[in-house]
Amino acid sequence: MEKTDDSNDYDWDKEVEEFEKSKGGVKGLVDSGITKVPRFFISPPEPDAKPGPHPDALIPIIDLEGVRGGLDHKVVGAIRNASRKWGFFQVVNHGIPTSVTDAMLRGTRALHEQPKEAKQDLYTSDGAPDVRFYAINGRLEEGDAASWRDAFACKFIDGEIDPELVPPVCRGEIMEYMKHMIKVRDVLSELLSEALGASKELLGEMQCMESEYLTCLYYPASPEPDKSLGTVAHSDPTVLTVLLQDDTGGLQIKHDGCWIDVPPVPGALIVNIGDFLQLMSNDKFMSVEHRVLSRSKGSRVSVACFFFPRGQEMANIYAPVKQVISPNNPPIYKQVNYIDFVTHYQKRSSRGGHSALANYKLDSINYCID
Repeated sequence: MEKTDDSNDYDWDKEVEEFEKSKGGVKGLVDSGITKVPRFFISPPEPDAKPGPHPDALIPIIDLEGVRGGLDHKVVGAIRNASRKWGFFQVVNHGIPTSVTDAMLRGTRALHEQPKEAKQDLYTSDGAPDVRFYAINGRLEEGDAASWRDAFACKFIDGEIDPELVPPVCRGEIMEYMKHMIKVRDVLSELLSEALGASKELLGEMQCMESEYLTCLYYPASPEPDKSLGTVAHSDPTVLTVLLQDDTGGLQIKHDGCWIDVPPVPGALIVNIGDFLQLMSNDKFMSVEHRVLSRSKGSRVSVACFFFPRGQEMANIYAPVKQVISPNNPPIYKQVNYIDFVTHYQKRSSRGGHSALANYKLDSINYCID
């Protein structure tokens, strides 16, 4: 699979097809001893990105200790500011025991470091199965760059999945982690609802975060880390993402045109606003691009939990909620259901785009959700 970049007979589709047929993922490439990154993993530099760290680049860290027994107005304010200015923040004292998060990270590593034969039956780029391994999600169009990482995903529609579908090597860890993650979701739902100026029940009553897509990510070392990205730059199309990362670092967000680090904080979870929540908030909350850098040595693991509407709500119409609408702040997005929104996002992603939000902008004052 190692072809020179200046080869005139390079066949993009063939190389991608060979990679997918191997069912070994990125780790399989590394284990094979490759010394060059295949062309479809090479990420071109961003001409519009500002160099160097932002001088005020401090990702907000919010302590949830005070909200366990009821909402704290200072915490609500901190989340409002972080969601508006950054789109990302870290939370500590979130209620998930360290023993559970540590076990989840160990389980993720054990899952991916199994022999290829233990994973290949679940390997597919098709997003339909409830449980799967993959490296390329969907179809990779020529000219796009694949992420230098492997993923294992579990789909919890309405919060449910058949545990027997989850590989035994991490089944207990995933099921236990998700029990706690649902509690964190409920707290964040109330805080974000109040941060929008609504009652704490708003997002819960809309049932817009009742399903989960849990993705266990593994980032092997790259032979050419300057040419590849662990995760290519993107925003999340979902409502909300909660990320657990190990202590190796590498995650960056784009803030004021600069790529800045999201440093690991012991015991913290990272929360980021998704595109769909930006739409519902009428840009009061912001979804931002993020990426993961490749590394020359060692590996990185993380666990992302994406929240989206429950099954029967996915076809419902969503738009900016009335609590953020006023004569001075009219709706800037039109009505859309979640299925159409994500479908459009996937089409844009296959052409190198990052967000579907621009497609749903409007100029009139016609839509809001009661």
